[in-house]
This record gives sequence, structure tokens and C-alpha cells, in this order.
Amino acid sequence: MNYLEQDDEPLNREPPVSKLVSSFITEEKEGYDRNHGGIPHIDASKHRVRVDGAVQNVLDLSVDQLRNDFKQHDVVCVLQCAGNRRHTMRTRLDEVQGIDWGDAAVMNCKWRGPRLRDILEKAVVQVDNSEDAHVAFACSTQQCQEDDYYGGSIKLDRALREDADVILALEMNGKPLPVNHGYPVRVVTPAIAGARAVKWLDHITVQLEESSNFYQQHDYKVLPPEAKDSESAEPFWDKVPALQEMPVNSVIGVPQTGDTVTVGDDGVIIAKGYALPSGDDGPVTRVEVSSDDGATWTDAQLIHRADENVSSKWSWVLWRCEVKLTLGEGRRILSRATDAKGNVQETQSQWNLRGVAYSGYGEARDLAVVPEHR
Repeated sequence: MNYLEQDDEPLNREPPVSKLVSSFITEEKEGYDRNHGGIPHIDASKHRVRVDGAVQNVLDLSVDQLRNDFKQHDVVCVLQCAGNRRHTMRTRLDEVQGIDWGDAAVMNCKWRGPRLRDILEKAVVQVDNSEDAHVAFACSTQQCQEDDYYGGSIKLDRALREDADVILALEMNGKPLPVNHGYPVRVVTPAIAGARAVKWLDHITVQLEESSNFYQQHDYKVLPPEAKDSESAEPFWDKVPALQEMPVNSVIGVPQTGDTVTVGDDGVIIAKGYALPSGDDGPVTRVEVSSDDGATWTDAQLIHRADENVSSKWSWVLWRCEVKLTLGEGRRILSRATDAKGNVQETQSQWNLRGVAYSGYGEARDLAVVPEHR
């Protein structure tokens, strides 16, 4: 594997959430970045993805083979950092460990590449489709902050499901993957925490256990409340399952906490945001908004994309709603989402030390509401 150059420092950033919710498809420059090591610049012509472990045929696939030897599949889906909305958990519940993500560590893109299922079929999996079997992914380009490589895994049965749409993405939004999003190939795991969507992929292993990587075993887990610090968390790492599917969620992108908003004589503003389904249970079918602390709720208008040829099960919905607010300080707007399986966003999430999977009501608080003409 050849590396043309290396960005050595981890890149971690998110866009303003108000900008994020302005487009159904998240463009490259508006997507969040989460990394645990530097960004490799890989020569795609020399890159290989090895498929081994419990398979009959060990494969050593070039990028051209991934593109030309397998049917290409499109999927529109959200990728979401497990720590999305960590700031809310930190400020509304209690202190947590980790990067202080706001509400925009998420992106909704159109991905294209071969199904992982088709690649595993060519390799011929040699284990029963048991609950314990996993498919592990690895990027061994350089050492990460807490391990020698970055890795993660998902259940084998999920990888083999045709309707799960797990792919090895070669394209993002109709173009080759950007370097910071995994060029030349990454895993895309719809509805599963972005920690498992390994970028700069070079190794796929079918095995009877989870990935042994630090980021599967000692991070990205919803630890119980008794784990209050690093020391008290130690006994739980081996007992708590790795976070996989993310919960139903919604966020208010406009207005944002602390904003001053102007209203006309009718007292109405337009609130906007995004909503995400729970795991395999999409799409989102309803978003409700309240401006009276949840006493009453108004259905928001869901804004869907125009392309109906690709399933929307894995994507977010953008929404807008007319909200009536009274003049004054300290006003608040709430949002809650419901998906196709009836999962309803909860009022507040359970606190956990790593601050992952926060899915309490979307909220814009401490709003100052002023008349349009003063």
C-alpha cells in the first residue's frame, strides 16, 4: 500500500447545524469528520482490500475489482457519530468523557459501491450464521491514539442481509470518496453508529467474535450509571455490548439555543431541523414540535428528497414547522420524532460516561422573542 502523504493530526469537526439542515444531501464540505489518527493519502491503483478469516476463498481485491467485478449499489443513508449531541448530555445531565459534539456530527449522503454481502458470497463464508459471528473491518494505515490500527465489527447476519444495504463505498454523492471520508474505499453501515463505518478500509475478516480493537471494546458503549469515571468503568467494558444501532432522534437546527428571534403580530416563526429513525426501523414518519414545554404538539411538515428510486429507510428527514411564541426571554421549542416501527423519541436519554447515543427531545432553549418592529 502506497501513501502519497500523511496528515498526522486527527481531524474532528462539525458544521453549524443551521447550515447542515439546509440541504437533504450533505455536501462534502458540510459533513462532519471524526478521526482517531491521521488521514492517509492512498494511491488507489495500489490499494488492496483483503478478505480472510472463516472463508473458503481468501480474496485480495483491488479498487478496480471492487468497481468492475461486483454489481454497484446505491444507498442514501445517514452516518452519525455515536457521540452526536454529547454536549447536550454534558450540559443537561452530567459531565461526560469525549469530544464536545453539538448536534451536527451527522451527515446524509448518497453512497455507491458493491454490497458487502456479494463480496462475502464470493469468499464463501465458512461459519454458521450464528449470533456470535462478526465481520471485522480494519484500517492499518497508521497508529491511532489508543491502538495500533482502527477497527470495528458488525454482526455477520447483518452483513449478509441484502436489505441491510451494507456496502463498500467507492463514491459519495456521485464522486469518488473525498480523502477525509475514506478514499479510496470505506464501509458504509446504514443505521449503525459511524464508529463501525471504517474508512480507508484494507482488511475484512469473518470471525466468531467481535473486533478486538480498542474502539470496539473500550469505547462507544452505553455504560451503566454506576460507571462514573474511568476507574469505575473498568469492570463494565467486557460486560456491556458495543453500540451498534442508533436510536430515533430529532434536532432543531433553526432557531438555535440562545438565538433572538423576531415575530410578527401572529407570533409565528418557522422552526427547522432533522430527524433520524431508530436502527432498522426507518424511515421517520412523524415529527412533532411544541412551544409550551410539551403540553401540546404540532405536526411538522416532513421534507423528502425527489429521487424515489433509492430507499429512504436509512436517510434522515428534514422538517419545518410553524411555531407560535410569546414575546419575552427564556422561550423554548421542543421536537420529537417517530419512525415507521413506532419508536418515539424519549424526553431524555440515560446518562452514560462516554456520552454516546443521546436522543432526548430536540431543543432550542433560552430564546429571546422580540417583535418584528421595535
